[in-house]
Amino acid sequence: MDDQGESPKQPDRLLKPGQHVIISLRRMIADGTFRPGERIAEIATAEALGVSRMPVRTALRALEAEGLVEKLGARGYTPRSITSADINGAIEVRGVLEGLAARRLAIRGLTAAEENSFAACLAEGEAIFANGTLNEGDIDRFHDYNLAFHALMVEASGNPSIGQALARNDHLPFASAVAFTLEDRPADEFAHLLSAHRDHIAVIAAIRRMDAEAAERAMRDHARAALGSERLFRRFAG
Repeated sequence: MDDQGESPKQPDRLLKPGQHVIISLRRMIADGTFRPGERIAEIATAEALGVSRMPVRTALRALEAEGLVEKLGARGYTPRSITSADINGAIEVRGVLEGLAARRLAIRGLTAAEENSFAACLAEGEAIFANGTLNEGDIDRFHDYNLAFHALMVEASGNPSIGQALARNDHLPFASAVAFTLEDRPADEFAHLLSAHRDHIAVIAAIRRMDAEAAERAMRDHARAALGSERLFRRFAG
């Protein structure tokens, strides 16, 4: 309870309904609430999440595209069988591809337009964390900011094959830069997302000083941190 006698808002309740459902379902798959071969019941899940069936159905289609669930015949969806090797391999590939993008940018240097775009993007990140806590809508803002940062990096690399390869890799479990779950405690989630933002700052700092090795390493480390900092993924450790 806080000083006002109210329970602190859970991170997933700071989200728009659609994002709340998809992130909650990712977490339930990650923590083993839903097991491979078990049908994810739309009605029961919708009731548990406090939404109608439609957002659940939409979220399941999105998670199918991410490689987290698969069709269970005509009976709906079930979690795919996922191993630590699946997740580690997919995230390693993302780190290599995005690391290459950062390296190319550091070697070439940022144009004035790219500098302005990255500066504006990082400023949005700063604004999200300025109050020292996650407020209403901040996780949705982080989702959009994070997506924009990674898209800018790939686009500015000047190599369209990087984006094409990432698009294919994003269909693997937890591989996408925005395929995150949430911590249960707001303070933990704030620290988790702030760490990701600071990674972004470190990558751009290396690019600005044209340190290709540091930029590539920072981007690879950032990809790995998406898995390593999330306690819910311990179920897949090993």
